Amino acid sequence: MTSTSSQMAFPPRKRRPSAGSFVTPNISDNHLIQSLLILTQDISSLEPIRFLLRNNFSSIVRKVNLLTFLFEDLVKNPSAWYSPSAILCFRELYILLQRIKTMIEDCSSGSKMWLLLQNVTIANTIQELTVEMFTLLDIFPVKEMNINEDVYELVGLIKKQCGQTNATVDPMDLSLKIDVLNMLEMIREEIIPDQSKLSEIFIRLNLTDSSSCREEMENLEEEVQIQTNQKSKSIVVSLIGFVRYTKCVLYGESTPPPPQRNSFRRRRSMVEDNIPTDFRCPISLDLMTDPVVVCTGQTYDRESITAWIQAGHATCPKSGQNLAHSKLIPNTALKNLISMWCRQQRIPLEKDKSNDVVVMEATRMTVLFLVNKLTENSNSFETANNIIHELRNLAKSDSDSRSCIVDAGALPLFVKFLRSDHPDAEVNSVTAILNLSILEENREKIMKTDGILDGVVYLLRNGATWEAKGNAAATLFSLSSVHSHRKRLGRKKGLISGLLELARLAPGSTKKDALAAILSLAGEKEALGKLVQNGIMEVTSEMIEKGLPEEAVMILETMIRRGGAAVVGAAFIMIRKLATLIRNGTDRSRESAAATLVNICRIGGPEMVVELASVPGIERMVWEMMGMMTGRGRRKAASLLRILRKRKVGVEGDLNIMLHPSLVAMAAVR
Repeated sequence: MTSTSSQMAFPPRKRRPSAGSFVTPNISDNHLIQSLLILTQDISSLEPIRFLLRNNFSSIVRKVNLLTFLFEDLVKNPSAWYSPSAILCFRELYILLQRIKTMIEDCSSGSKMWLLLQNVTIANTIQELTVEMFTLLDIFPVKEMNINEDVYELVGLIKKQCGQTNATVDPMDLSLKIDVLNMLEMIREEIIPDQSKLSEIFIRLNLTDSSSCREEMENLEEEVQIQTNQKSKSIVVSLIGFVRYTKCVLYGESTPPPPQRNSFRRRRSMVEDNIPTDFRCPISLDLMTDPVVVCTGQTYDRESITAWIQAGHATCPKSGQNLAHSKLIPNTALKNLISMWCRQQRIPLEKDKSNDVVVMEATRMTVLFLVNKLTENSNSFETANNIIHELRNLAKSDSDSRSCIVDAGALPLFVKFLRSDHPDAEVNSVTAILNLSILEENREKIMKTDGILDGVVYLLRNGATWEAKGNAAATLFSLSSVHSHRKRLGRKKGLISGLLELARLAPGSTKKDALAAILSLAGEKEALGKLVQNGIMEVTSEMIEKGLPEEAVMILETMIRRGGAAVVGAAFIMIRKLATLIRNGTDRSRESAAATLVNICRIGGPEMVVELASVPGIERMVWEMMGMMTGRGRRKAASLLRILRKRKVGVEGDLNIMLHPSLVAMAAVR
């Protein structure tokens, strides 16, 4: 197969400053020659890639190395060169050498695949730099200098060599480039490449093991961010898929790192560990690209919350509160912060919308290869665990990979590893399922796969590490985002008690994973009864005391609003703690506490109102809250104050006399 795209021209790389961005160095004339000597020595010591463009790199490095002798001689004899014309040439030469050094460092540390595909462009760049060196040496006032005769002849030799250099590419490099482009074309046409040919290509590129392939993929991912040309970016993305597939075929699955038994990472840290929690969408758990605020005050990515609302949901996914309207308000401040963070981390804010066929087909082929290998090696624990780790990593990359993995039949293969009692296998299998559940269409398939739900609940209660337990809870939270799943999850034996136990005993983020799942299930009436029976009130009481008041009160508010009188009786013991939050809590916890107390009093009747009124200074606390809060919090405080005053005066009319008309109107707003 011959590729017509083998002569494609690729834009130059832009990792480092462009040639025009270099400026004359702020170096005194006395130190200029010393700086040039150091720079030429640095370039001479660089080790560029020896199996790509080796003749081109060696040629220019050799010429720079010869210049070292000139500057060594001038350092010893500073009076020999001190003239305005010489200084001007030396400063221009310094800038040229900076550009040469930058180019070599970029090519040496970047992607080998991308360097191969742009070898003609790089060869032309080297030729241009050589011509510039020839021009500077041609106007160099060497005859005016009192330098060693041998050095004088050496300058002439360098100049002659620069004038004779041509932009050439090794025929073997061109042949290798055509081979790679042909492989991409085969994948595009859904033809499985020959393994021996893949091996030959990767050996010639010195990609000879999983580690070097992973490094190559990382370099390609960086290259995606560097490229501004969409066509070039698409080619680089295709190369990532090609390298990923070949790595699996030639060198097998990755070896997972040792289990991190004491690492209490936040939910979905496996996606991109660096992303701050506030930058993640609570629905997709991915980096938000267009954050918007719903009427409850929660922030989501526009794409995720829009899909949630269009699916017929009328509640806030995170708080469980009813959505009074579906208007979305852009969170401009947060988007600016995310944009700033992305620039610092060199992460693109906009998602890549490329539909490159090569990427899709390479992903599909990689997944099929891994799933088939897992089927064949399911009894070899170490091999199977490494394959699952590879699938786990694939599942965190994008929606196409998540869809391919499930369609390839991987879900049933994970089941037995959920009960392996081996820390690595537990974490890899449940995390793979969690990553897959991010795609909404996968959640139904996960729920229908025999043994998966049982295995996740087993890990929730019996996992060897907090990481496994926390990811099991996060998986249940993800599955419960589908309303029809909540009833089945609430009925699952051991699930509710397991979540409550995790909420009591787990550290940090694992505890929050459990609370998030509890909050989601609290919207289903059958689950409410089990939560109360298993001690949810005691758990939320502990959470208020132990520094998680917002999560605790949010759960209480949801339960009372959905469960009515059946839950209010159990919530009697929480009245005083909720009142304390109105005085000492954060704005969000105060708002939720006021809303919860309003519902307790309305549903529970006089007994609840009497208990609340007995709290010392409660009216003053509510008045202060009204003066400090805005929006929903202020309205709930007004409603609570109205309830307390009604108890005192006994009639609605007297209440209207005692309260300012604007307060009465505010209290009437729900």
